[in-house]
Amino acid sequence: MNDQIHGDEHGELGDAEYAEFMELAAQEGFDADEIEGALGEAGHGPLPVLAVVGRPNVGKSTLVNRIIGRREAVVQDKPGVTRDRVTYEAEWAGRRFKVVDTGGWEQDVLGLDASVAAQAEYAIEAADAVVFVVDATVGATDTDEAVVKLLRRAGKPVVLCANKVDGPSAEADAAMLWSLGLGEPMPVSALHGRGTGDMLDEVLKALPEAPAQLFGTAVGGPRRIALIGRPNVGKSSLLNKVAGEERVVVNELAGTTRDPVDELIELGGVTWKFVDTAGIRKRVHLQEGADYYASLRTAAAVEKAEVAVILIDASENISIQDQRIVTMAVEAGRAIVIAYNKWDTLDEERRYYLEREIETEFQQIAWAPRVNVSAQTGRHMEKLVPAIETALAGWETRVPTGRLNAFLGELVAAHPHPIRGGKQPRILFGTQAGTKPPRFVLFASGFIEAGYRRFVERRLREEFGFEGTPIHISVRVREKRGKKK
Repeated sequence: MNDQIHGDEHGELGDAEYAEFMELAAQEGFDADEIEGALGEAGHGPLPVLAVVGRPNVGKSTLVNRIIGRREAVVQDKPGVTRDRVTYEAEWAGRRFKVVDTGGWEQDVLGLDASVAAQAEYAIEAADAVVFVVDATVGATDTDEAVVKLLRRAGKPVVLCANKVDGPSAEADAAMLWSLGLGEPMPVSALHGRGTGDMLDEVLKALPEAPAQLFGTAVGGPRRIALIGRPNVGKSSLLNKVAGEERVVVNELAGTTRDPVDELIELGGVTWKFVDTAGIRKRVHLQEGADYYASLRTAAAVEKAEVAVILIDASENISIQDQRIVTMAVEAGRAIVIAYNKWDTLDEERRYYLEREIETEFQQIAWAPRVNVSAQTGRHMEKLVPAIETALAGWETRVPTGRLNAFLGELVAAHPHPIRGGKQPRILFGTQAGTKPPRFVLFASGFIEAGYRRFVERRLREEFGFEGTPIHISVRVREKRGKKK
């Protein structure tokens, strides 16, 4: 069997490997539909992205809460309320996708045109499709018209949501929005849920089954690296040092960088695309105007990147912001390198305490390559590229199904799952459904506890490497029906 085959029909499983895997599944009592569903869910990689855009106070956050089925986005009866988190996962009619709530921008911070441009810019950067929310009771405003022009230029599919249509009498208001030229307005009451199902049906038509792969698609194209970290940690200085020239404005004042700056830089004979992103502040809802967009753009840069190089200021204590940034990169499924900047300024005592902090605060990413650098002096900058290459190699690692199941068999025999309620669930078999990052599907006879899943992940890393990459493990439990002979 050729383990290196990467067939399109079965994701990253070649035909021979897929046939062997399906035979294994049948022996354990799983039917083909269950297997296909699990592989399809785990193997498609990043989810399609839906951006919800519109001017302030048209009900974007209320609509987002309705779409995701729970109250997470902060809703307040005044324009410009912003949140710590702006990306959520949603499901409709069996299809999963990400929802980005771009609410919270204020017209008067940068002037109308600039505000609208920043709003639509994020939709262009990150979304596969857009829901444009308009208040049907007010009608189309000049701001709405400005958004329409920018969305047209973006060329993304748009679903027009006429919100605040609370009953049949208000549907005439929705019909007036045909004038925007975006097709049929979908009359919706985000507050009461009226019409949201029909709108989501239209959203599914607009969203691709699988998203456009933003990273690694151009044959021979440069690999994308996002430099992320809290404000004033030295991202711009690092980029200038790597580039060997002053390409980015550096200022003692935190938050100088507003836009991600893409730079093609040759290192070790290889061209890389570095994205210098604006620093992420601790609480997005304390940010106004430009800082708020900076957080959105940083999220977009991470979505587009293959590797996130997370800069930590080694001279200061590891903060909640630092941990939040790490979580963002892990959840986005990017390869990760941790760079401790200003290392040359540390005395022995600070180094001792920093090592203790790293052990406790960053235990969940002990697998990430680490470099101790100085963006100011250039200390150990030559170690950055090997660390990035190591993380990319881990991100793209694939374990053949036969080898994985031999490993799982030995693991389960040596360390069985604890008995719970008189039963002992077992991992029966598994496969790696995808890479970038590595995604595994394990099929089991019963519920596998989170602690045991973490144990399996640790052992996978010990056996196969996966340095510098998150690992996604999903478990499918066999349904209660007689085992097939």
